Amino acid sequence: MADIGRLFLMAGLALSLYSVVALVLGMRRRRTELVASGRLAAWGAVALAIGAFLVLEYLLVSQDFSVAFVQRQTAVGQPLFYTITAVWGGSEGSLLFWLMMLSIYIGAAMWVHRDDHPDFVAYFTAVLMGIAAFSFIILNFEAKPFVSSMQQFGSIPAEGRGLNPLLQNFFMIMHPPFLYAGFTGFSVPFAFAIAALITRRTGAGWIRLSRRWTLVAWGALSIGIMLGGHWAYRELGWGGYWAWDPVENSSLIPWLVSTAFLHSVMVQESRGMLKVWNLMLIIITFTLSIFATFLTRSGIIESIHAFAEGRLGYYFLTFIAIILLGSLLLLFRRLPLLRADNELDGLLSRESAFLLNNVLFVGMGFAVFWGTIYPIISEAATGQRVVVGPPYFNAIVGPMLLATIFLMGIAPMLPWRRANPERLFRNLALPTVAALLTALALALFGVRSGVVLLSLALVAFVAVGHLHEIWRAVKAQQLRSGFGRVRSLTTLVSRNRRRYGGYLIHLGVTVMALGIVVSSVYREEMDVTVTEGETISFGNYRLTYTGAQFQSFPTKERLIAPLDISNPAGDRLTTLYPARDFYPALNQPETEVAIRFSLTEDLYTVFIGPNEDGTVTFKLFLEPLIGFVWLGGIILVLGSFIVVWPDPREGRILERARASEMQRQGAVVR
Repeated sequence: MADIGRLFLMAGLALSLYSVVALVLGMRRRRTELVASGRLAAWGAVALAIGAFLVLEYLLVSQDFSVAFVQRQTAVGQPLFYTITAVWGGSEGSLLFWLMMLSIYIGAAMWVHRDDHPDFVAYFTAVLMGIAAFSFIILNFEAKPFVSSMQQFGSIPAEGRGLNPLLQNFFMIMHPPFLYAGFTGFSVPFAFAIAALITRRTGAGWIRLSRRWTLVAWGALSIGIMLGGHWAYRELGWGGYWAWDPVENSSLIPWLVSTAFLHSVMVQESRGMLKVWNLMLIIITFTLSIFATFLTRSGIIESIHAFAEGRLGYYFLTFIAIILLGSLLLLFRRLPLLRADNELDGLLSRESAFLLNNVLFVGMGFAVFWGTIYPIISEAATGQRVVVGPPYFNAIVGPMLLATIFLMGIAPMLPWRRANPERLFRNLALPTVAALLTALALALFGVRSGVVLLSLALVAFVAVGHLHEIWRAVKAQQLRSGFGRVRSLTTLVSRNRRRYGGYLIHLGVTVMALGIVVSSVYREEMDVTVTEGETISFGNYRLTYTGAQFQSFPTKERLIAPLDISNPAGDRLTTLYPARDFYPALNQPETEVAIRFSLTEDLYTVFIGPNEDGTVTFKLFLEPLIGFVWLGGIILVLGSFIVVWPDPREGRILERARASEMQRQGAVVR
């Protein structure tokens, strides 16, 4: 079966390369039969990539230890769910999964846009197949997911090593698929941008075609980042969810730049401005997505020497260089076509706010990028790696994030071109009063932290401003239609999903900001050593250790240290079961945290382990309002779904654009 997988990968590489050549030559020489064969080859490469992935899944489920990757990622007795999802537990499988996700996007985009401008679609498909060819090259010549155990180990093991215990968690299982759906999804708007430059269609048409694809990728990446944070919170036992780790940063950087792009394209659509900037943003976003995959799969995070041990990193760096140099050269050649249709009319305008918003998002992206790669550069230059930790990121990114939240509250109230200062002042009066009252109330309740006062005042400013705008729109809709409030709201949302979905995303960000600030500043922690039956007080809780319990499983052993939780009056609330697991096959221990969740406060317990004198040690955390981080994430995702959901009006706009193109060309070549 492994031979079939290898054959699929080799054939997929051949078809993807042929597709690129056939599509480009076919368009340049106006040979429709060559273009048609290139499209068929693209469909074939897509099918082979998906087929290779399914072959690897079959080998994992059947636990064929003659394949080295299967031996490293599965073990007898490992739960089937983790065996199936072990495909992205290692570098080889995750790169094949990356290609499979990319192939799904390619197939979907080719089908959705099959009736669009023939030359545009041909070049757009050629770009996507070039990206697929890069993945096929890596899988055929470096990653090799189907290499045999005999070749790698010298024999066929009778037992597998098993999936890393840290990855045996639902949130980590779901984290990579969404993350890769985000990374690979940006290939579609990137391909649209390159096709627009090649065909000289540099207006807003390519943005309209690619907008929903960008939103899908951005939404998937957002979900992936949040799932990763929740996994870290539930699995790693340090009470946090974001540590500015290079792996975390690698996903945040393209998210920041793509967020800038999503805001910036609205300026081009409405005012015909920022054409060069938008092309630059999507090129950088896609390049950073490739860079994120490189950073997490090349071994360079662990050490520059680990990077030197394999050639995977060189493949990625070469591809990144080709993308950047080729895209920027093409962009430079098309600069005469990218002149702005309008100029900035005033500083008090929506386009000015979006432009400043872009500067802040890109600034945050660069700050995180530099802080992430600086230790790598330092080690390569001096042989010693410096540590760039949370203090750097918090000091640089924090103020820019607060400024972004402030702009988030102002931008929706600004009109295009130029705002009337008096009207703007009236619109900002209520949210400004809300912000001042929030800061005053917090100060009266004893809050002295300037960061907390400013942050929560800004949260109130944005939340009240957005809710007031929605309320005014609902009232106006009621007057026009006579509908009730709920129906008026749903009517508004259905007629302008982009606007009101965006409002919901902003509200989600403010809820998250509330949870992040409060849980970071007012978090409490304590280490405690107790004997069986002993009770301790922590916050508003009483915790009683009731004695250790031992359990045995096919792949692990578990020592549980139950804690009975009660309130200060002695009323029992629940029992938590923090534990320590040990995996004999991997000789690896793992912590299983136990958490009492609530929206206002989490009680987070970690079992450190038993001591020689018969006592046990726990680490305890109180996390105030951390539930708002997850609630805000859910709101953000709901807003993303609203924005992405098909809008009939946008469909009609695209149809008119297609009809206009058909009329201009005289005929459509299918």
